[in-house]
Amino acid sequence: MRIALYQPDIAGNVGTILRLAACWQIPVDIILPCGFPVSDAQLRRASMDYGAQADVMRHVDFESFIAERLKDGARLVALTSVGSVPLPQASFQRDDILLLGRESAGLPEDIHTRAALRVRIPMAPGFRSLNVAVATGIALGEALRQTGLLPA
Repeated sequence: MRIALYQPDIAGNVGTILRLAACWQIPVDIILPCGFPVSDAQLRRASMDYGAQADVMRHVDFESFIAERLKDGARLVALTSVGSVPLPQASFQRDDILLLGRESAGLPEDIHTRAALRVRIPMAPGFRSLNVAVATGIALGEALRQTGLLPA
């Protein structure tokens, strides 16, 4: 299981996701460019004292990410407010990569079409989307529960 962040806009959200990933020992891929400087020092600062334990890899663009991560049969799962599969009905696999889009724009349509599964988190009518870090925690928790990968 991995988390992939597509061109994130907000350092604080990335920091929160890195803290979550460190606590659950889940690697994170950051697909550049970001809407903020993305140096090692800034990632550590954003994730506070957990940054050093986070397993983070940066990719110069989406194509290099795909070339590196999907070569061994991993499945790309897009978490999107326009996903066709509600989270409670999604079936996760141990080698899934949970892909989240930019806070300002989500995932581009051409990337949606490359995902093997497009999952949405159900919300009350009239709401557009959740915070990306909150959505990551909700979906990752369910994916780890289903696959038996939650830490003891």
